[in-house]
Amino acid sequence: MPQVILCDPIHPAGLARLLAQSHLEVLDLCTTPKDELPSMLKNAHALITRSMTPINASMLAQAQELKVIVRAGVGVDNVDIPHCSQRGIVVMNVPTANTIAAVELTMTHMLNAVRNFPGANAQLKHERLWRREDWYGTELCGKKLGIIGFGNIGSRVGVRALAFGMEVFAYDPYIHKSKVADLGAIYTKNFADILACDIITIHTPKNQETINIIDQQEIAQMKEGVILINCARGGLYNENALYEALRSKKVRWLGIDVFSKEPGTSNPLLDLENVYVTPHIGANTLESQEQIALQAAQAVIQALRGSAYPNALNIPIQENMASYAKPYLQLTQKLGFLCSQINKDACTHLELTLSGPIQEYAESLLTFTLMGLLKPTLGDEVNYVNAPFIAKERHITLSTKTLEDATPYTNLISLQINTPTQITQVSGTVFANDLLKITNINGFEMDISPQGHMILFKNTDKPGVVGNVGQTLAKHNINIADFRLGRNAKAQALAVILVDTPINSEILHALQQIPHCLGVSLVSI
Repeated sequence: MPQVILCDPIHPAGLARLLAQSHLEVLDLCTTPKDELPSMLKNAHALITRSMTPINASMLAQAQELKVIVRAGVGVDNVDIPHCSQRGIVVMNVPTANTIAAVELTMTHMLNAVRNFPGANAQLKHERLWRREDWYGTELCGKKLGIIGFGNIGSRVGVRALAFGMEVFAYDPYIHKSKVADLGAIYTKNFADILACDIITIHTPKNQETINIIDQQEIAQMKEGVILINCARGGLYNENALYEALRSKKVRWLGIDVFSKEPGTSNPLLDLENVYVTPHIGANTLESQEQIALQAAQAVIQALRGSAYPNALNIPIQENMASYAKPYLQLTQKLGFLCSQINKDACTHLELTLSGPIQEYAESLLTFTLMGLLKPTLGDEVNYVNAPFIAKERHITLSTKTLEDATPYTNLISLQINTPTQITQVSGTVFANDLLKITNINGFEMDISPQGHMILFKNTDKPGVVGNVGQTLAKHNINIADFRLGRNAKAQALAVILVDTPINSEILHALQQIPHCLGVSLVSI
């Protein structure tokens, strides 16, 4: 039985999700002294950590069964990723669970900067002065907002800014311009367009390309009285240049949640009256902490199943892959995993069709598809490096097709698996908030999330079949979590039924005996 160890505390909802998995052994070692942890990891298959536990070679020396590490949060500074990669341990984080919290904090800083709420609050509460004339601000409406980085957080800041009546400019060389245009914002490749805005906010990772992306030279090109916001990572704006620009009032206000060195209690920016600060609280909402825990738990469950490695940090993908494209890696692996369970014969041909901008990542997507297809039968023998070679050894021919148009979707992935006995076709896409959806199974239109225990029930399209399926499951105390039905022109129907517990052979046999049944497949993703 795979063993999952919690090194650091997470929200109870995440722990409950893990404990609900009967096939996992879960050990909560959050209160165990860190120097005692290494000896307790001998049988661990997965670790969940936050920032308090150093995950390094010394800590993992005895963890010879370890396959997965999930950082319940974004930053992975405490995880030795090169060592984990050398050991073949997949490292994942949870980068999107705090998205809304970070977005709303950004808007809070923006509103504070134009209306000076903290100053008005302090004067009235602490000085007991009622001086309305001191608090004339400006409005967001009609102002130009420049967003550097238009991923999960930046794009949502853009949506909210548009609702305030702002004109939004987005700079992000790694996304397709249609993502910006579809939201009603303006896409630019010219950084000067951003520097000309009234307010500038940044939402990028911290790397060699983005450190000091706003420096003395960039500030010199900005308009007088510009407002700057940073709720992303410390060091994206050069703090020395910020300090001088704030003193001269070239930068009218700065709203900042992150610093190049934290805790930032001695940062000189704290001495300036036109700086609003918060102590790196972008993820500090009850809702985001719950989502972080739930997503971390789900990542462990899926990884130990082999169905997906969401947000894996050390799995080889194409360089500079856009943030919008990364959820499609998880999607295509799940499509392969789904096909391998629908069609259990030996695959002879795999064809991947990519429609829309996602087509430029065909190489990585094909690798992830192969992992999903081969993992159920090969287990730990297959990985992201050797999957193409194993496919060749097994005489599986591979092909990819690309189409410019994915209408009615922005991007669409279609997978066809050929075996000696049948052809299986599935399609899927990713919606906003990185929501993965299966859109078609063997010609039946669908709208269902690829996760959990699923029954695929195919039948002649006759009255009473759906009722019989429901009665059969109820008789065996199986609860239905979701039920989606598709029909085709051949008078056939396909029901995809998401259930709370696995289906055993007795229940499978009972389903197969229902009148007009043409076939039943069981899938766990």
